[in-house]
Amino acid sequence: MRTVYAATQGQKDYIHSLIEQFYTNIFPNYFTDQEIFNLENLGVLSFNPDMYNGTLKEAFSIISSLQSLMAIIESLPSEKIPMRYQTLFQRNVALLEKHGISFPLTIDHFKQKKDEYISIYKKPLHSWVM
Repeated sequence: MRTVYAATQGQKDYIHSLIEQFYTNIFPNYFTDQEIFNLENLGVLSFNPDMYNGTLKEAFSIISSLQSLMAIIESLPSEKIPMRYQTLFQRNVALLEKHGISFPLTIDHFKQKKDEYISIYKKPLHSWVM
């Protein structure tokens, strides 16, 4: 017999907030609104319930993978991407997919930031409308 611990509600909420950060803080810097809409429809960063059991170990693995991907994407150099970044990126994508979270993007999708534009996906800097 084996004992496993379930992920807490706080961890589940944190996973969902990290996924939201991808859609509101990271994707708008690299993709157009239409491309982000297509990513949503394809189920990028959505859970496959057949592969995710909701255990504590899985939650920690998913959280660390999402955080690692964010850190890698945000620190990518504008020139040639070092091999260690590519290896870390692929390893974290594989961990997400192991737990049933789809992330079919490659590091090459994040090479070049888009020019500044207003996106419906970006969170406003403040809640006041003028």
